[in-house]
Amino acid sequence: MQIPIRTQIADVVAQALRQVLGRDDIPPVLVERTRRPEFGDYSTSACLRMAREAGMPPMDLAGRVVAALPPVPFIGRAEPAHPGYINFWLDDGWLAQQVDAILEAGESFGAISIGQGQRVQVEFVSANPTGPITIGSARNAVLGDGLASVLEAAGYQVEREYYVNDAGSQVRRFGESVFARYAQALGEEVPFPEDGYHGRYVTELGEQLAAEAGRRYLEMDRRQAVRAIADWAVAQMLVRIRQDLADLGVHFDVWRHERHLYEEGLFDQALAVLRQQGYVVEYDDAVWFRHPDLEKDAVLIRSPRVVPEPSERPTYLASDVAYLWDKLVRRGFDRAIYIWGADHHGDVPRVRAAAKALGLDPDRTVFILYQLVTLWRGGEEVRMSKRSGEFITLRDLLEEVGPDPIRFMLLSRTADVPIDFDLDLAVEQSERNPVYYVQYAHARIASILRYAQEQGLEVDRPADLSLLRHPGELALIRKMLELPEVIEQAAAKLSPHFLPYYAQELATAFHAFYRDCRVVSSDPADEAVTRARLRLVRAAKIVLARVLHLMGMTAPERM
Repeated sequence: MQIPIRTQIADVVAQALRQVLGRDDIPPVLVERTRRPEFGDYSTSACLRMAREAGMPPMDLAGRVVAALPPVPFIGRAEPAHPGYINFWLDDGWLAQQVDAILEAGESFGAISIGQGQRVQVEFVSANPTGPITIGSARNAVLGDGLASVLEAAGYQVEREYYVNDAGSQVRRFGESVFARYAQALGEEVPFPEDGYHGRYVTELGEQLAAEAGRRYLEMDRRQAVRAIADWAVAQMLVRIRQDLADLGVHFDVWRHERHLYEEGLFDQALAVLRQQGYVVEYDDAVWFRHPDLEKDAVLIRSPRVVPEPSERPTYLASDVAYLWDKLVRRGFDRAIYIWGADHHGDVPRVRAAAKALGLDPDRTVFILYQLVTLWRGGEEVRMSKRSGEFITLRDLLEEVGPDPIRFMLLSRTADVPIDFDLDLAVEQSERNPVYYVQYAHARIASILRYAQEQGLEVDRPADLSLLRHPGELALIRKMLELPEVIEQAAAKLSPHFLPYYAQELATAFHAFYRDCRVVSSDPADEAVTRARLRLVRAAKIVLARVLHLMGMTAPERM
């Protein structure tokens, strides 16, 4: 596990403040990376914030803190700066030696321990199993998987879960839709339900069932046939959903079925607690959830006069309550993270109110709401799939651009910002394409190492790293050492969009180094520098691969 450099600087500043002020109760010290190199690598405003409390001008306090800083190998210089900042420059010799630290850490480089083993569930995608994964749900998948990877790297125990909505009226309607197409495939004139599911995929399911089962379901009781076909069709769609997500590089630890929440009695348990606490009322033949945080009552179980079928009476909120109980009580996660489309914003206060009513800390539930994705080609918005003439699916996108551009581009914005996905740019092999730009840096390093081996050099041989003094070398090392901070920031803000930005900055630092510093020299006098630079590029390869893998992308050896 690495400790981010700014955390280490904050610790020594706090130590100096305690010495200067003669007290132990020092508030947390905030250290940030500077925006301009002339102000050093890091800076803190702690003295500005504590000057009045200390009873001295900020610059005086900053000067005394600098004088009291304990000697540490990573700080080369520290200086007070108006109106009371302290700027820090990392030591060049220490920076060079970090190349070996990166090589030793390998693929685990960047891992930190802020999670302290807390158990976190990330529930994402969870698209209804009544249709294929769409481009919108693809963003959900990338966000959830990227966040889960970041949290794991930050020291959390993470479980990825897909919630299968296989209870309620939408599954019955799906069964009726497939039944109609199945019957039509066998030459029967069965009307299609008015509120049914349209799309070529429903027709394909009907034709597939007709080929597999013949007239079996036409000879059954209609209600039983629809129920059996619904179960079969959901299972077929889940096979497709699993495959599409797997091809995107997304895998789940648990596939949790909504119907099991009722079969296992979890809804009854949660409802009993709500009743006991006085949050359940009944009127109009329905069961309602009443809570002071909500403007109006919310239906839990619909009236039999409105919904005759008992299994279809529980609402989405009823399932949410049971699922919340399942997550935080039965399975005991410390936090449950939900990744939902922005259209579900109205459900958030109800679930948080339910957590309170169940006696749970509502802050153990975290909701990330993401905005829409718009596809563009040739400067025009793409609304329909060329292949099917219907809505754009994840499979369409996978076949056109592949998983890596999808993951990078859908991760490149905060969840609350809509994304314009440029299909032309996604497949363009140029520096304009950030996916190509980052992956090409990794492939270029692999090419350098292959060339060195062809020249008879041992690329993993120890080297004198003190020879790494060129500004381009040190800038690359500085950028590599930021990864633990990026992971910390992404985990703290639950926003993996920091990864693609960092990946581009790291690739830029490597390309600049490669431009200014010849790695493999044919001059025997440069052998020691060559060995040092080979270790540097090996370390850069590790860090680039690490951030690519955190984003769920491949790190190509050739391009």
